[in-house]
Amino acid sequence: MLMRIFSLLLLMLLTTLQYRLWVSEDGFREVRRLERRVEAQATENQLLTDRNTQLNAEVEDLKSGFSALEERARADLGMVGYDESFYLFGSAEADREE
Repeated sequence: MLMRIFSLLLLMLLTTLQYRLWVSEDGFREVRRLERRVEAQATENQLLTDRNTQLNAEVEDLKSGFSALEERARADLGMVGYDESFYLFGSAEADREE
């Protein structure tokens, strides 16, 4: 009789532990969800690291080289050098729109 009660208690304990392992919020599903989040964060971190490396290279180039600064001024600000002439050509369609 005592052995039967002990076996029943062990079976209930095993069932409870298995339930917590497979079904509860702290079980395998939660572990897998967290693993997926870690993988996604690692991917995002790698993308940001690559972007930071590229930006650091651009900053160093701007600090040390005049050509990068000149290129930036031309592209972003529309600046023209001292010995250059700027010509703007329009199309016939642009003249008709005015």
